[in-house]
Amino acid sequence: MDYAINEMEQETLNATRELAQKKLKPLRAEMDVKEQFSKEMYEEFRKSAMFGLWLPEKYGGLGGGITCLAMAFEELSRVCAGLALTPGTSALGAIPMFLAATPEQRERWCYDLASGKKLWAFALTEPEAGSDATALKTTAIKDGDFYVVNGTKHFISTGKEADFYTVAVNTNPSRGARGISLLVIEKGTPGFSFGKKEEKMGIRTNPTYELIFENVRVPKENLLGSEGRGLLYVQETLDYSRPGVAAQAVGIAQGALDETIPYLRTRKQFGQPIITFQALAHKVAELAAKTEAGRALVYNLTHRMDEEFLPAVKAALENNTTVHDELKKIKGGRWTKYSAMAKLFCANTAMEVADECVTLCGGVAYMRDFPLEKYMRDAKITQIYEGTVHIQKNEIATALIKEYAAKGE
Repeated sequence: MDYAINEMEQETLNATRELAQKKLKPLRAEMDVKEQFSKEMYEEFRKSAMFGLWLPEKYGGLGGGITCLAMAFEELSRVCAGLALTPGTSALGAIPMFLAATPEQRERWCYDLASGKKLWAFALTEPEAGSDATALKTTAIKDGDFYVVNGTKHFISTGKEADFYTVAVNTNPSRGARGISLLVIEKGTPGFSFGKKEEKMGIRTNPTYELIFENVRVPKENLLGSEGRGLLYVQETLDYSRPGVAAQAVGIAQGALDETIPYLRTRKQFGQPIITFQALAHKVAELAAKTEAGRALVYNLTHRMDEEFLPAVKAALENNTTVHDELKKIKGGRWTKYSAMAKLFCANTAMEVADECVTLCGGVAYMRDFPLEKYMRDAKITQIYEGTVHIQKNEIATALIKEYAAKGE
């Protein structure tokens, strides 16, 4: 289907698809079993400019915006959702920085980000603060020119492999949600250590760790925006990042179909290919239609986002302002409802498609040497991270209630 893809987006699709087939595919089974971060793929991503897809040319990026990032994430996840997370989680960790950073902070961090020389991670979740981000306990108390950080984060993707972490902290615990701020903390800072590595169902090649902060002194220059605005930046980040998870889910669904349909065409029972049985053919048709519907939802949304995001980035560079402030001048409102819709629909579709594909292929799909069981394991996380499906429903319902209340209906 034609999604009004421009020349750069088509180049992104072509290059990422080739990279996925030639480099990711031969590694995916081995790295999934080993549960290790792939240094080899990290270097391939760097050579292919994956880390700078969405960043402006000024910092060595390609200027592709949210759509190019989502397209790359879909194509990589179509082959291996775990390996795809290396550039994906670096973008997630860097989006709040890029939105809120001053020109001086952008100069400090964005060149190494775009080149992939430095990896980023996003540290929000805590043992008692998952879906409820306002319940976080990690504190950052001002002490002269530093913030002293204490607390624990868990389920942090890219774990030890990242170099910079955008960390949600509470700089004024008495103010609750209005006391939340964002700090950039560099690996190697005294007092910053790692706890256990998680053993996961899926996306195994991307390491997930606990982060521990014990009297970590962070320079005040590493504060993003101003104190107490962290939750706003987190919410804005998720508006822009959830379509990426939706794109990942579309990739997983498409990848499962890519394995299933050829198998059903060649597997014979009762003297004929089983895909010719109407019950199976109809199920495949339904799954393919839902996958395409998810893709349409994602790219319609990201194209509309880029109509605001890319001009805001350009203005921020020209005016020496923050991207966040330029977005406030351009956009009419938040993307929360539509981002939540995309993530909800696509994550549920990925899980349904992967599950049904395993059933369609039968016993062989339950075996580790056939890739479908991995797609099923990987699909589940899209229903959980960056807001569970239940949280997405809450976001959508809240937005609808406000809309109809405003209309007096």
